[in-house]
Amino acid sequence: MVPFVTRFMNQLEQPIAPNEPMPHRKVIREWLIPLSHRITAGAVLLLLVDYAVWAALLTGTVLFEAWWAKLLCAGAMGFTIGRLFIIGHDACHQSLTPHRGLNKWLGRIAFLPSLTTYSLWDIGHNVVHHGYTNLKGFDFVWAPLTQEEFAKLNVMGRLLDRIYRSGWAPGLYYMIEIWWKKMVFPSAKEMPTRRPIFIKDSWLITAFAALWLGGIVWAADATNQSVLWLMLFSFVVPFLFWCAMIGFVVYVHHTHVKVSWHDDRSAWAKAQPFVSTTVHLTFPLKIGALMHHIMEHTAHHVDMSIPLYRLKQAQTKLETLLPGRIIVQPFSWSWYFQTARDCKLYDFTRQCWTDYKGRATSTPPAGLTAA
Repeated sequence: MVPFVTRFMNQLEQPIAPNEPMPHRKVIREWLIPLSHRITAGAVLLLLVDYAVWAALLTGTVLFEAWWAKLLCAGAMGFTIGRLFIIGHDACHQSLTPHRGLNKWLGRIAFLPSLTTYSLWDIGHNVVHHGYTNLKGFDFVWAPLTQEEFAKLNVMGRLLDRIYRSGWAPGLYYMIEIWWKKMVFPSAKEMPTRRPIFIKDSWLITAFAALWLGGIVWAADATNQSVLWLMLFSFVVPFLFWCAMIGFVVYVHHTHVKVSWHDDRSAWAKAQPFVSTTVHLTFPLKIGALMHHIMEHTAHHVDMSIPLYRLKQAQTKLETLLPGRIIVQPFSWSWYFQTARDCKLYDFTRQCWTDYKGRATSTPPAGLTAA
């Protein structure tokens, strides 16, 4: 019976031509069901290995004497914070292990070095971002302004937007707009919903930060180093590297001349946003694997239950069955900075990206003509 069912399902899973109607999300998710199996031991091992690497690199920033050796360890430490965050991101989606309670604890533990508040990330990312991806007024992550909105900003606001979208400062955007405003004791304006768990989780990362910084002060005294000098390599550089990494990752996931934003909920729903608003960014030298396959992002948005260790298979399957539907972009710095030049503001009437002067920099969807 099982082989027959498998053959029957394989017959149903035929590539959908670009000119045919997009299957319902439920159908597409059914394709990925065999890849949603989660394991516990392997997931915990991933967390332990990355924490061990983080601790070793932190030790390196203390024990190495040469500034360049400290800097190398600091940069690698920041990258490892990113890897730990991706594990926590999976746990927060309940896709890391089959155990809900364990996922919550593993997620909080994995989020500590990035100083990410678990419950606040859960609301902002799982509920808002995944629930309303690229829907203006709901999804706030890298949401583009219109020309009218940009014109209404004060001088500092316009300057900040130009800096954020220059391509040089994704980390600054994340650190200010996401982490500081929404992840650390957020105000009622930023988080109207008030829950005790938000405060508890904010205190948890605060306590971890205090322990981290206190350990650096102790290590500086024990090794006769300047506290500020050691703080730079053991905390500041790794945290700034992490912010740049996550800011870059989130930016390239949903910013592309072929990616549309919407301000009308009905039109947004018809656009199949779980496929049309995400980018699969590919890298040479298996860099994507080093980032726990977070760049296989279409598969993740189609089905958040797919664990990170199966995302590559899921992405490959989607691109096979939905040829021409998914944005696959080979990474290059020239493409990245061209995207930063093209994707400044968004015109929801023409449905295209524009520069700061309102000139269209992308091609509107079929049926609409750019002015």
